[in-house]
Amino acid sequence: MATEISGATAVVTGGNRGIGEAFVRALIGAGAAKVYVGTRDPANAAHLEGEFPGKAVAMRLDVAKPEEIEAAAKAATDVSIVVNNAGAFLNQRLIAADSIAAAREEMEVNYFGLLGMCRAFAPILKANGGGAIVNILSSGGLVAVPAMGGYSPSKFAARAASTSIRAELAGQGTSVSALIVGSVDTRMASHVAGAKEKPEDIAKVGLAAIRRGLDEVDTDRMAIEVRAHKARDPKAQERALARMLDMDVISTGR
Repeated sequence: MATEISGATAVVTGGNRGIGEAFVRALIGAGAAKVYVGTRDPANAAHLEGEFPGKAVAMRLDVAKPEEIEAAAKAATDVSIVVNNAGAFLNQRLIAADSIAAAREEMEVNYFGLLGMCRAFAPILKANGGGAIVNILSSGGLVAVPAMGGYSPSKFAARAASTSIRAELAGQGTSVSALIVGSVDTRMASHVAGAKEKPEDIAKVGLAAIRRGLDEVDTDRMAIEVRAHKARDPKAQERALARMLDMDVISTGR
């Protein structure tokens, strides 16, 4: 179920910076007619509106707030591409944290926010010919990373949801692509040392997934290596990831 980008209208959650901003730029560069830039504060997307007048349109959209998802869907009935990029990583442990508040927030944004967007925009995508959903996930959704606390479990949930949503929406011609992302040079990964991927390279892979209707794609070297290590020796990988709990500095190893 391939989707044409040229002339299409898209919405990108968390579109004002990082991977989200890279998607906005890539979509417009590929000929998208309009991209709604989802952001908790529309002022944060002013630089994109100024750079791409009439094409980048700031939209108040906090995916942890169902009422804002509902308002976005009512305002953006012309959308045929949904990029679920908004994410939360609070860098707290599951047991060592003072409370489970951080884990709840990560699940609220990374899982329920994604699900809420898919539910709200599925009828719109159907009305506009099927279209595409792209869910920005993580290699932490392939393997459990104890040092990531609630983030890794939330990405496991989002990956499972992507499979279920893909099956539900296949009949209306909507593709659902899950992008498995490693370490990327964004604010979320500022605590990680070593080599990191460029956000624009992740967006480039994402556009290819949209055009080809791909189900799941490892976007970079780290994601590919994580999947390979899991297949080769899952218990050794589990032990290696557990050792990260005692590291003062987390590194990509490159």
